[in-house]
Amino acid sequence: MAPNTAVNELAIINQPVEQINVEDEKLAARKVDAALQFLRAEEGEVVDVDERKLLRKIDLMVMPLMFGAYLSQYFDKSLLNYAAVMGISKDTGMSASQFSYLATFFYVTYACFQPVHAVLVQKFPVAKYMGTMIVCWGITVTMHCVCKSFGDLITVRLLLGMFEAAVAPCLLLITGMWYRRSEQPIRIGIWYLGVGTGVIIGALASYGFQFYTAKTFKSWQIMYLVFGLLTIALGITIIFCLPDNPMTSRLSRAEKVAAIERVRANQTGIENKNWKWAQFRETTLDIRTWLIIVVILAGNVPTGATGSFSSLLIKSFGYTSKQSALLNIPSGFIQGLAVILASWAAGRGNARGFAIVALLLPGVLGGGLMAFLPNKSDYKAGKIIGIYLCGIFGPNLSIMYSWAAANYAGHTKKVTINAIILAAYGASNIVGPLTFTGATAPQYIPAKVAIMVTLAVAVATTLVLRYLYVWENKKRDRLALELGGQGHVEDIEFMDLTDRENPEFRYAL
Repeated sequence: MAPNTAVNELAIINQPVEQINVEDEKLAARKVDAALQFLRAEEGEVVDVDERKLLRKIDLMVMPLMFGAYLSQYFDKSLLNYAAVMGISKDTGMSASQFSYLATFFYVTYACFQPVHAVLVQKFPVAKYMGTMIVCWGITVTMHCVCKSFGDLITVRLLLGMFEAAVAPCLLLITGMWYRRSEQPIRIGIWYLGVGTGVIIGALASYGFQFYTAKTFKSWQIMYLVFGLLTIALGITIIFCLPDNPMTSRLSRAEKVAAIERVRANQTGIENKNWKWAQFRETTLDIRTWLIIVVILAGNVPTGATGSFSSLLIKSFGYTSKQSALLNIPSGFIQGLAVILASWAAGRGNARGFAIVALLLPGVLGGGLMAFLPNKSDYKAGKIIGIYLCGIFGPNLSIMYSWAAANYAGHTKKVTINAIILAAYGASNIVGPLTFTGATAPQYIPAKVAIMVTLAVAVATTLVLRYLYVWENKKRDRLALELGGQGHVEDIEFMDLTDRENPEFRYAL
């Protein structure tokens, strides 16, 4: 849609909600954001609100629960990585190839159910929907402890992928509701810290549970049972404590209005429960969407590999099972530090694209160290460093989350791109474990080379994507000068327009 056409159409709906004629096709097809309806219903004297205090209140209300949700999501799917050195393959009669398939099958349903969750999360209250899914996968995690065969484990892994697929899209929508574009990278980075924290907790838990030697239950069974029950408790807490949006939160009336107004400049809206096929088509036909898919696929194939095989790789360097568990801990700290630094730089300097490149490049070096250092005890430290360097590239996903959240406007369009990103991430994790074939065990040289190649492709594609955003912003600036005097359209930020339809929208870099 041309910018001047969008402005002309906006004039039709820029009126009080109570005066809207629902029979008007233009209005029916372009229902406004729920935040705008709330603001018009709350018109009148508004008490001044201290924004810093409000932001701290919002952080305390939503950030701990979002962090807990992502921590649980990463940790629960990664328990298999730690169970691998605790004897799960031997106890269930799995071969090396079957274990690789087990790591892969989780992401089959994870990718396939992204479109399903994209539709459902727009129909139901987002926080309650996410909490329900967390309870469901918590139950599924507990069921791992009764699995006796490869077939049993495949079943629960498929169910786990189906339920866990909901969490990241929900977290992205919630983050966009509450925070400005400049605030989003660090907030997404904070809840994405669940990955590094999950690595640390998983390593410590694996090490501790390996001292359990009773014959009634295996140590990995106890681990799955304990953490499954904790996940169920978290899901119930989220259902009752995490607000679905600012309008229905526990904030005061003045604080609700202030919370909405502070994200007006995002130009991405807060919530709209109407699915709009035009926004869906716009997202899927955008060349930048396809470049994002390439970045996600190429940049996260190694994540799927190292996430399930890091313990086995470390063990292949000549360490014991207990040592392999403990040597995963530094990787968690490194990932956490990388997330915070990259997220801070991305938000502070409007440099999301460069932050992604900075995260990906160390992984290329890490893959090279693992693949090409001689397989001798003298080089064990170098190979371990390679593992740790590969931990740095993982947070590229968190920066891409914030990049898409900042650059896709319109509620259906936001939901669609979130689903696409997570489906691509799921696909990358399907491919990743398959590079670790039983025939190449225990060194897995082809998989290590694949890490280098795919990350290099992701770096190049990220730079192309950033260039296109720069080019589009310059084009819009020139057009704005040519159309000087047209003026700002009141409440355009909450008209549920897409970034293409809104002439005032500028892309984050």
